[in-house]
Amino acid sequence: QVQLVESGGGLVQPGGSLRLSCEASGNIASRNVMGWYRQTPGTERELVAVYFTGAVTKYADSVQGRFIISRDNAKNTVYLQMNSLKPEDTAVYYCNYRPLRNPVDYWGQGTQVTVSS
Repeated sequence: QVQLVESGGGLVQPGGSLRLSCEASGNIASRNVMGWYRQTPGTERELVAVYFTGAVTKYADSVQGRFIISRDNAKNTVYLQMNSLKPEDTAVYYCNYRPLRNPVDYWGQGTQVTVSS
């Protein structure tokens, strides 16, 4: 089992920045992917950014160039620096962990990000 604890999020004005953090604990696989997804009411959860062990990253087109995902493997923690935020970035953001050998998704509790003036 793996537990994910998220922090960050909140209310920010358009053009502002926020940083999300997610720490994983438990049975952490040596090869895994951690990242962030987001969801708004009535829509499917969508990928925002993910970070594979081996330093490979992937971003949604909508956040490329504005968001930066990083990772501290020693702390099993992944970060999402969100810059130049737009109202359409408003969503609940979920941390995700997936071991690559036996892919099972683990999710954090979700944190609300609201971009509004």
